Amino acid sequence: MLAAVKEAKEYLYGRKEKENIQDHIRVPELCRQKLLHYAESFQELARCLETGGEEQRAYCEETFAGETQESGVPQSDRRDVLEERRSQENRLLISHNLCEVAQIMVRLADELFRCRPMEERYRKLLLHALRTESIYADHFCYLTEKADDTHAISMTLSTSRKGGCPASQVADMLSVLLKRPLQVSAASPYLVEQEPHSFVFMEEARYMALTGFCKVTKENETISGDHYAILESEKGKMTLLLSDGTGSGERASRDSEKVLDLMEKLLEAGYETQAAANMVNVAFFAGGRECNYPTLDICDLNLYDGSCSFCKIGGAASFLKRGCRVEQISQCSFPLGIFRNIETGAIERQLQDGDYVILMTDGVLDALGEGNYEEAMERAVSELSEVSPGEIAERLLEMALCSCGGHIRDDMTVLVAGIWENAAV
Repeated sequence: MLAAVKEAKEYLYGRKEKENIQDHIRVPELCRQKLLHYAESFQELARCLETGGEEQRAYCEETFAGETQESGVPQSDRRDVLEERRSQENRLLISHNLCEVAQIMVRLADELFRCRPMEERYRKLLLHALRTESIYADHFCYLTEKADDTHAISMTLSTSRKGGCPASQVADMLSVLLKRPLQVSAASPYLVEQEPHSFVFMEEARYMALTGFCKVTKENETISGDHYAILESEKGKMTLLLSDGTGSGERASRDSEKVLDLMEKLLEAGYETQAAANMVNVAFFAGGRECNYPTLDICDLNLYDGSCSFCKIGGAASFLKRGCRVEQISQCSFPLGIFRNIETGAIERQLQDGDYVILMTDGVLDALGEGNYEEAMERAVSELSEVSPGEIAERLLEMALCSCGGHIRDDMTVLVAGIWENAAV
C-alpha cells in the first residue's frame, strides 16, 4: 500500500506544480492493468482444468458402467478407474484455488486510493508543529479508498533525533492539531528515522472491542483440541476464529490449530473470509481420512460501522447479548473436509454500544446435560451481570462445570468480545 501511495503523491505533486490543480488520482493504473491481466490468465487456466476434469470424469463413469453391464464385475483393474477419479478431483481442486487467487487480484485492482493534497493552512500548521519536535514532513495527502468512507492522511517523515521517534507520538500530535483522532497504520514503520519514509495515519474507528476467553481441557488429556485466534487489521476490522477438533488430545489439537493457521495466512494474503474458509475446507477435503473434520466459527466485526458477520461451519451455537436480550446464532452445517464445497452463508447483524458476542465449543453446551441446552445457555447469558468479557467467559465456564459435576468430558472454550463506542471519536 505504501508503495502505491508514494507513486500517487509523486504523480499528484508533479501535476500540481505544472497545472496548479488539485484532483483525485487513481493510482497506479499500470499495476491495476497487470493485476487484471493476471486474473484473466488464472481464470482461463482454471476453466481449462475444469473442462479436462469433466471429460475425465465422464470417461471414468462410462468405462465403469460399461464393464459392469457386460459381466457384472469390471474386467479392467478398478484401481485405474479410481486413480482417474482421484486425478479428476485434484484438477477441480486446483481449478478452485486458481479462481480464488484470480478474485483476489481483481479485488486488489479495484482497491485503489484517491489522493487529494492537504489544504495549505493545515500543511503549514503541521510543518511548523512537527519541526519544533525535530520531525520533518513533506508530501501531505488525504487518502480515501474507493469502497470505503474511511479517510487517512499520508506524509513522508524523517527526524534528526538520535534513536528516532515513535510514529505513535506523531499520531498523537496530528490528532490534537487536526482535531481528528488518528492512529498509525499497521503498514507504516514503527519509528520515524533519519531516512525519510512514507507513513499513513488513519482515523480511529467508531467502536472499540475488548476480548476475553476461558478454556479447560478434557480430563485425562494434557492438550486441548480447541483453539482460538483474534485477528485485527488496519481497516478497523476484527475477526474472531474458534475451531474445535473432532475428539480430543493431540490429533484434535493438531487439526484445529492447522485450521486457524491456514485461516490467518489466507486472510493476511487478502482473501475474503468466506473465500478463506472455502480454501481451508478444500485443504481438509484433499487430506481425506488423515483429517478428523474440525469445526470453524468465524465472527467478523467492522469497528467503523458496527456491522457483524457470523459464519459457522459445523460449530456450536453462538450468542449475541444486548442487555437482558439474547439472540442465538446457529447454522445447520457440516464440519470442514466432509464435502468439497461448503454452502454456508453469512449471518449479518448490526451491533450497538454495550453488545457482547459469545462464541463457544460444543463441550460447553453438552455439559449442560440433556434437553434443549441452547435455550438453557440463552437464559444463563441473559442473567449475566458481569461487564468484562473475560469475566463473562469465566462465569459461563464455571456454570458449565457445575452442571456436569466437575467431570470434564470434552474440551471447553468460551470466547467473548464486548463492543463499546469510542469516546475519542
